[in-house]
Amino acid sequence: MKRPVLLAALLLLLAGCSTATEEHKESGRARWQPRPGVGWQWQLSGRLDTSVDVPVYDIDGFDHEKAAVTALHRKGRKVICYLSTGAWEEFRPDAKRFPKSVLGRGNGWQGERWLDIRRTDVLEPLMADRLDMCRRKGFDAVEPDNMDGYRNNTGFPLKAADQLRYNRLVARLVHERGMAVGLKNDLGQIPVLVGDFDFAVDEQCAQYDECERLKPFIAAGKAVFHVEYELPTSRFCAEARRLKLSSMLKKYDLDAWRRPC
Repeated sequence: MKRPVLLAALLLLLAGCSTATEEHKESGRARWQPRPGVGWQWQLSGRLDTSVDVPVYDIDGFDHEKAAVTALHRKGRKVICYLSTGAWEEFRPDAKRFPKSVLGRGNGWQGERWLDIRRTDVLEPLMADRLDMCRRKGFDAVEPDNMDGYRNNTGFPLKAADQLRYNRLVARLVHERGMAVGLKNDLGQIPVLVGDFDFAVDEQCAQYDECERLKPFIAAGKAVFHVEYELPTSRFCAEARRLKLSSMLKKYDLDAWRRPC
Protein backbone atom coordinates (compact mmCIF):
# COMPACT_ATOMS: atom_id res chain seq x y z
CA MET A 1 0.00 0.00 0.00
CA LYS A 2 1.32 3.47 -0.90
CA ARG A 3 -0.78 5.55 1.48
CA PRO A 4 1.70 5.41 4.43
CA VAL A 5 4.51 6.47 2.08
CA LEU A 6 2.47 9.34 0.70
CA LEU A 7 1.45 10.41 4.21
CA ALA A 8 5.05 10.38 5.40
CA ALA A 9 6.11 12.46 2.41
CA LEU A 10 3.35 14.95 3.08
CA LEU A 11 4.38 15.28 6.72
CA LEU A 12 7.99 15.88 5.73
CA LEU A 13 6.91 18.51 3.25
CA LEU A 14 4.83 20.33 5.84
CA ALA A 15 7.64 20.15 8.39
CA GLY A 16 10.02 21.71 5.92
CA CYS A 17 7.81 24.67 5.09
CA SER A 18 9.04 27.95 6.57
CA THR A 19 6.53 30.64 7.51
CA ALA A 20 6.80 34.20 8.68
CA THR A 21 5.10 33.37 11.96
CA GLU A 22 4.82 30.30 14.12
CA GLU A 23 2.95 29.33 17.24
CA HIS A 24 4.83 28.40 20.38
CA LYS A 25 3.02 26.39 23.03
CA GLU A 26 3.61 27.02 26.70
CA SER A 27 1.43 25.83 29.56
CA GLY A 28 -0.98 24.36 27.02
CA ARG A 29 -1.59 27.70 25.28
CA ALA A 30 -0.32 28.71 21.86
CA ARG A 31 1.89 31.79 21.77
CA TRP A 32 2.73 33.59 18.56
CA GLN A 33 6.35 33.51 17.41
CA PRO A 34 7.24 35.98 14.63
CA ARG A 35 10.04 34.79 12.37
CA PRO A 36 12.95 36.83 10.93
CA GLY A 37 12.11 39.01 7.94
CA VAL A 38 8.36 39.25 8.50
CA GLY A 39 6.87 42.56 7.31
CA TRP A 40 5.28 44.96 9.79
CA GLN A 41 3.63 48.30 10.36
CA TRP A 42 4.24 50.44 13.45
CA GLN A 43 1.68 53.19 14.00
CA LEU A 44 1.32 54.99 17.33
CA SER A 45 -0.30 58.26 16.21
CA GLY A 46 -3.02 59.46 13.87
CA ARG A 47 -6.04 57.64 12.54
CA LEU A 48 -5.22 53.93 12.27
CA ASP A 49 -4.62 52.90 8.67
CA THR A 50 -5.49 49.21 8.37
CA SER A 51 -4.78 49.01 4.65
CA VAL A 52 -1.04 48.31 4.83
CA ASP A 53 -0.52 44.81 3.41
CA VAL A 54 1.79 43.32 6.05
CA PRO A 55 1.38 40.36 8.43
CA VAL A 56 2.10 42.34 11.63
CA TYR A 57 0.77 45.58 13.14
CA ASP A 58 2.17 47.28 16.24
CA ILE A 59 -0.33 49.78 17.72
CA ASP A 60 -0.94 51.61 21.00
CA GLY A 61 -2.66 49.39 23.55
CA PHE A 62 -4.52 52.21 25.29
CA ASP A 63 -5.62 54.10 22.20
CA HIS A 64 -7.33 51.20 20.43
CA GLU A 65 -10.24 49.07 21.55
CA LYS A 66 -10.89 45.39 20.91
CA ALA A 67 -12.80 46.20 17.73
CA ALA A 68 -9.64 47.58 16.10
CA VAL A 69 -7.67 44.46 16.99
CA THR A 70 -10.48 42.25 15.73
CA ALA A 71 -10.63 44.16 12.44
CA LEU A 72 -6.92 43.60 11.90
CA HIS A 73 -7.30 39.92 12.77
CA ARG A 74 -9.99 39.62 10.12
CA LYS A 75 -7.44 40.87 7.61
CA GLY A 76 -5.06 38.13 8.69
CA ARG A 77 -2.80 40.39 10.78
CA LYS A 78 -1.10 39.65 14.08
CA VAL A 79 -1.31 42.64 16.41
CA ILE A 80 1.24 43.88 18.97
CA CYS A 81 0.16 45.96 21.98
CA TYR A 82 2.47 48.93 22.57
CA LEU A 83 2.88 49.86 26.25
CA SER A 84 5.39 51.89 28.20
CA THR A 85 6.56 49.69 31.06
CA GLY A 86 9.69 51.59 32.06
CA ALA A 87 8.36 55.16 32.03
CA TRP A 88 5.32 56.95 33.43
CA GLU A 89 3.06 58.86 31.04
CA GLU A 90 0.87 61.58 32.50
CA PHE A 91 -1.74 61.19 29.76
CA ARG A 92 -2.63 57.55 30.47
CA PRO A 93 -5.90 56.73 32.26
CA ASP A 94 -4.07 54.93 35.08
CA ALA A 95 -1.45 57.67 35.62
CA LYS A 96 -2.77 58.62 39.07
CA ARG A 97 -2.21 55.06 40.32
CA PHE A 98 1.57 55.55 40.20
CA PRO A 99 2.94 56.99 43.47
CA LYS A 100 5.32 59.94 43.17
CA SER A 101 8.04 57.90 44.85
CA VAL A 102 8.53 55.81 41.69
CA LEU A 103 8.62 58.76 39.26
CA GLY A 104 12.07 59.90 38.16
CA ARG A 105 13.51 62.33 35.64
CA GLY A 106 11.96 63.04 32.26
CA ASN A 107 12.89 60.63 29.48
CA GLY A 108 12.98 63.23 26.72
CA TRP A 109 9.31 62.98 25.72
CA GLN A 110 6.75 65.51 26.96
CA GLY A 111 4.75 64.27 29.94
CA GLU A 112 6.91 61.17 30.49
CA ARG A 113 9.21 60.26 33.38
CA TRP A 114 11.39 57.24 34.07
CA LEU A 115 10.14 54.71 36.60
CA ASP A 116 12.08 53.26 39.52
CA ILE A 117 12.06 49.70 38.21
CA ARG A 118 13.55 48.44 41.47
CA ARG A 119 10.11 48.97 43.04
CA THR A 120 8.51 45.84 41.67
CA ASP A 121 6.21 45.74 44.70
CA VAL A 122 4.52 48.82 43.24
CA LEU A 123 5.00 48.28 39.54
CA GLU A 124 4.17 44.60 39.12
CA PRO A 125 0.43 44.91 39.88
CA LEU A 126 0.17 48.05 37.75
CA MET A 127 1.84 46.39 34.78
CA ALA A 128 -0.17 43.22 35.28
CA ASP A 129 -3.36 45.27 34.96
CA ARG A 130 -2.08 46.86 31.76
CA LEU A 131 -1.22 43.48 30.31
CA ASP A 132 -4.65 42.17 31.27
CA MET A 133 -6.04 45.02 29.16
CA CYS A 134 -3.94 43.89 26.18
CA ARG A 135 -5.18 40.34 26.59
CA ARG A 136 -8.84 41.40 26.89
CA LYS A 137 -8.54 43.36 23.68
CA GLY A 138 -7.22 40.31 21.87
CA PHE A 139 -3.62 41.36 21.19
CA ASP A 140 -1.17 38.65 20.15
CA ALA A 141 1.92 40.24 21.64
CA VAL A 142 3.26 43.16 23.67
CA GLU A 143 5.95 45.73 22.93
CA PRO A 144 7.07 47.00 26.35
CA ASP A 145 8.86 50.31 25.87
CA ASN A 146 11.57 52.10 27.88
CA MET A 147 13.22 48.85 28.91
CA ASP A 148 16.75 50.25 29.16
CA GLY A 149 16.48 52.82 31.94
CA TYR A 150 19.72 51.68 33.56
CA ARG A 151 21.61 53.22 30.62
CA ASN A 152 19.92 56.61 31.11
CA ASN A 153 19.83 59.42 33.64
CA THR A 154 16.62 58.29 35.33
CA GLY A 155 17.08 59.95 38.72
CA PHE A 156 17.56 56.54 40.30
CA PRO A 157 20.80 54.53 40.79
CA LEU A 158 19.67 51.75 38.48
CA LYS A 159 22.11 48.96 37.71
CA ALA A 160 22.21 46.37 34.94
CA ALA A 161 21.02 43.71 37.40
CA ASP A 162 17.94 45.83 38.20
CA GLN A 163 17.13 46.04 34.50
CA LEU A 164 17.56 42.31 33.97
CA ARG A 165 15.29 41.53 36.87
CA TYR A 166 12.59 43.93 35.71
CA ASN A 167 12.72 42.96 32.04
CA ARG A 168 12.38 39.29 32.95
CA LEU A 169 9.47 40.14 35.23
CA VAL A 170 7.67 41.90 32.37
CA ALA A 171 8.38 39.00 30.01
CA ARG A 172 7.01 36.52 32.53
CA LEU A 173 3.84 38.55 33.08
CA VAL A 174 3.22 38.72 29.33
CA HIS A 175 3.84 35.01 28.82
CA GLU A 176 1.53 34.10 31.69
CA ARG A 177 -1.21 35.81 29.70
CA GLY A 178 -0.51 33.79 26.56
CA MET A 179 1.03 36.61 24.53
CA ALA A 180 4.44 37.02 22.92
CA VAL A 181 6.78 39.76 24.16
CA GLY A 182 9.49 41.86 22.50
CA LEU A 183 12.73 43.26 23.92
CA LYS A 184 12.92 46.97 23.13
CA ASN A 185 16.32 48.54 22.38
CA ASP A 186 18.20 46.97 25.34
CA LEU A 187 21.09 45.88 23.11
CA GLY A 188 23.64 45.36 25.85
CA GLN A 189 21.58 42.66 27.55
CA ILE A 190 20.49 40.76 24.44
CA PRO A 191 22.88 37.83 25.02
CA VAL A 192 21.28 37.03 28.38
CA LEU A 193 17.69 38.03 27.53
CA VAL A 194 17.19 36.51 24.09
CA GLY A 195 15.81 33.35 25.67
CA ASP A 196 13.21 35.31 27.66
CA PHE A 197 11.78 37.26 24.72
CA ASP A 198 10.05 36.22 21.50
CA PHE A 199 11.26 39.05 19.25
CA ALA A 200 13.12 42.36 19.41
CA VAL A 201 12.15 45.92 18.54
CA ASP A 202 14.98 48.30 17.70
CA GLU A 203 15.28 51.95 16.79
CA GLN A 204 18.22 53.34 14.82
CA CYS A 205 20.68 50.47 15.07
CA ALA A 206 21.97 51.36 11.60
CA GLN A 207 22.51 55.02 12.46
CA TYR A 208 24.62 54.00 15.47
CA ASP A 209 26.28 51.00 13.77
CA GLU A 210 24.76 48.50 16.20
CA CYS A 211 22.65 46.17 14.06
CA GLU A 212 25.11 43.28 14.39
CA ARG A 213 24.27 43.18 18.10
CA LEU A 214 20.77 41.96 17.22
CA LYS A 215 22.03 38.80 15.55
CA PRO A 216 21.30 36.52 18.56
CA PHE A 217 17.57 37.02 17.95
CA ILE A 218 17.89 36.16 14.27
CA ALA A 219 20.03 33.13 15.10
CA ALA A 220 17.30 31.97 17.47
CA GLY A 221 14.70 32.25 14.69
CA LYS A 222 13.09 35.33 16.25
CA ALA A 223 12.09 38.46 14.37
CA VAL A 224 13.81 41.81 14.81
CA PHE A 225 11.43 44.71 14.06
CA HIS A 226 13.66 47.65 13.17
CA VAL A 227 13.13 51.29 12.21
CA GLU A 228 15.32 54.19 11.22
CA TYR A 229 14.24 57.82 11.35
CA GLU A 230 17.11 59.87 9.92
CA LEU A 231 18.85 57.63 7.37
CA PRO A 232 17.52 57.08 3.84
CA THR A 233 16.68 53.48 2.98
CA SER A 234 19.71 53.38 0.69
CA ARG A 235 21.89 53.66 3.78
CA PHE A 236 20.50 50.72 5.75
CA CYS A 237 18.30 48.37 3.73
CA ALA A 238 21.12 46.31 2.20
CA GLU A 239 22.50 45.48 5.63
CA ALA A 240 18.99 44.90 6.98
CA ARG A 241 18.29 42.34 4.27
CA ARG A 242 21.63 40.64 4.92
CA LEU A 243 20.85 40.36 8.62
CA LYS A 244 17.19 39.37 7.97
CA LEU A 245 15.83 42.33 9.93
CA SER A 246 12.27 43.56 9.42
CA SER A 247 13.28 47.13 8.60
CA MET A 248 11.63 50.33 7.46
CA LEU A 249 11.98 54.10 7.54
CA LYS A 250 9.49 55.94 9.74
CA LYS A 251 8.85 59.47 11.00
CA TYR A 252 9.49 60.21 14.67
CA ASP A 253 5.78 60.66 15.39
CA LEU A 254 5.14 57.12 14.13
CA ASP A 255 2.08 57.93 12.06
CA ALA A 256 0.91 55.72 9.19
CA TRP A 257 3.69 56.75 6.78
CA ARG A 258 6.34 54.10 6.16
CA ARG A 259 9.03 53.21 3.63
CA PRO A 260 9.95 49.53 4.02
CA CYS A 261 13.12 47.86 2.83
